[in-house]
Amino acid sequence: MNWRRLSLVPYRLRLQLRAAFVFLMAATVGLALSVVQQEKQLSYKNYQGSFQKTRVQVAATLRHPTGQLALLNPQPAAARAALHPLLLPFAALDFDDQQKVQQAVAMSGCLAQYTNNGSLCVGIGNNPWAGGFIYVAGTFDGAQLVPHTRGDQVVDQAHRVKVKVSLRGQSYEWIAPFEESTEPQTPSHRFGGMRGRLTGFAAADVARAKAPAVKDFRGWIWQNPSCTDRTAADDDSSCMRSAFFSLRLPVGVLQDALFEKRRPVWPPTDLDRIDVSIAVLPPGDGAPLLDSGTGPTTPAFSLADLKPMLLPGESLQIRRLADGVALPLLVGPVDPEDQSWHLVTTLIRHLPVDAYDVPLEAKEVITTPAGSYEVLLKGDVRSVSKSLSVVASRLVWFVGAMLAALMLAWLVIEIGIIRRIKVLIKRADDVGERVKAARGFSEADLADLRGADELGVLATGLHDLLRRVREDVERENIRAAQERDMWHAVGHEIMSPLQSLMVLHGSPMDDSHRYINRMQQAIRVLYGRASPSEAFQSSELQVTEVELTAFLQNVAQNASCIGIDGVVFLGPASPLSARADEYSLEDVVTHVLRNAERYRLPGSPITITLEGSDTGAAIAIHNQGPQIEADMIGKIFEYGVSDQPGSGADGNRGQGLFVARTYMAKMGGTIVAQNQPNGVCFILNLQRSG
Repeated sequence: MNWRRLSLVPYRLRLQLRAAFVFLMAATVGLALSVVQQEKQLSYKNYQGSFQKTRVQVAATLRHPTGQLALLNPQPAAARAALHPLLLPFAALDFDDQQKVQQAVAMSGCLAQYTNNGSLCVGIGNNPWAGGFIYVAGTFDGAQLVPHTRGDQVVDQAHRVKVKVSLRGQSYEWIAPFEESTEPQTPSHRFGGMRGRLTGFAAADVARAKAPAVKDFRGWIWQNPSCTDRTAADDDSSCMRSAFFSLRLPVGVLQDALFEKRRPVWPPTDLDRIDVSIAVLPPGDGAPLLDSGTGPTTPAFSLADLKPMLLPGESLQIRRLADGVALPLLVGPVDPEDQSWHLVTTLIRHLPVDAYDVPLEAKEVITTPAGSYEVLLKGDVRSVSKSLSVVASRLVWFVGAMLAALMLAWLVIEIGIIRRIKVLIKRADDVGERVKAARGFSEADLADLRGADELGVLATGLHDLLRRVREDVERENIRAAQERDMWHAVGHEIMSPLQSLMVLHGSPMDDSHRYINRMQQAIRVLYGRASPSEAFQSSELQVTEVELTAFLQNVAQNASCIGIDGVVFLGPASPLSARADEYSLEDVVTHVLRNAERYRLPGSPITITLEGSDTGAAIAIHNQGPQIEADMIGKIFEYGVSDQPGSGADGNRGQGLFVARTYMAKMGGTIVAQNQPNGVCFILNLQRSG
């Protein structure tokens, strides 16, 4: 054994060169990873600080009346015509005190902004014993208020507020005209503009001109004396003034429900199904100064507004302690641009840092007049990796440039040092051309290339390979000659008995006459040929018109004579002819039937079907059984291909389907195999005469 060839000496220079460049590349990548790891540790510490700030900010927001309003009303208001009352963090509103009402609705954040500098707040108190009222407060801009004369049944000549409440199958509708107040103002509540009551009348009574004032309906309106536009004069008709109003609506259904049970259910469970519509109308038939049907331009504060406070990946879960009901989960927004660096983010996420795997959680308990809430804030340390990937992407470009430079240097040195390998490649091509021209394998002159280095080892290996190939070709030629001699002997020994049998069964009416003719034809094909495959390919067929219907019926009936039972022919009743050699076609069908017999399920039939067209005829032979493997369906027609163990000993040399394809091609037809759900189907296509 040549131990020198098995050593690493011939590859030493190449290994040293490549190892050096691999080390440089690994060092470059390692340096970049070290820098990113340090940045990740620093970013994680900064994230912990930001997480604590978020916790404090969220807790402070939820403890404010605005946040408490969002806790009491977790579902954001829908932007539609009807409003739903909100559960206010107050027992009731002092509807007749402008400063208190303004301060309460401003602090709670329940005002939803509308066009024309309008705003609306609709809510109920958190204490059921406040009377079951619905409170409304809002602002609008309009001309100087036109009051309604007390006692006058006509209310459409003054500024008025139209309110409608629908709940539990009932509707309440009021019209409240403005009635200027003549009461003197106290020094502590002095107001320079117009003010007055909003006296409520049932809308149905107003339509009948018999409108007594609703007893529990209360409302006030205050209008500033100055114009909203500072350039307009106060006595100008175009002067628009800001007005604030507040209402207390008596809802009989809610009031009656307070006394139905010993402990009333409050807030009402159908609060989100109570519809309130409000419109502030000018004198006459003009457009409303404020209409809730237009939908708010800016809705009131809700829990969803806490999302911008959360860092990417952070989650906020709020749970009501009284019944354990969890409010909708809030998750911090994730920048979609981070997804483009998913590979870099994944790499950064696997870099180890101190205390990185410790989960970040913070709990707070928020107490409201209607109960306590547990606020759980969870941090997502994966956001550190995502945010760091944006910075790391710049480093990736730098590292990529360094690696590209190292690769370029490696390539230059590789070409300069190992270019002699090209000489060996060219020599190998020359050897291949000489072998192709001589149609055989001859000695290749590789002596000058053989040696102890890389080129020499490769040349020695090529020389040994050519020698082995030449030996294999010689062995194959010997085997082919032996096979040819065997077939010569077989043909010679069988031909004489067949001639005697033909004499004994010479009558065409004899059933054996047909099969003896086929055997003689097969022997004539093989006898004297170089090899079986060459014999079949060079044989000549007598292509004539063959009536396929009768032919296939005869084949199906006589199949039992060759040990194939259960062959059924399904074809047209009328004759159908095609161009073929009758004996060769019968050989083709027989080979396919034997193949079907070998693989079909025991007891299942083999069906032969015939279909014709204007130009061709198709014979389909189907058997039930296992399908042909996908990688073998194109190879089964090749000579010598067989999946049967010991096929040579059993007489199955893998040539039946090869013979079938060869004969079909000589008759101008084709044969294909198709896998079907319940088995395999071979389709023979023949041409019909013009």
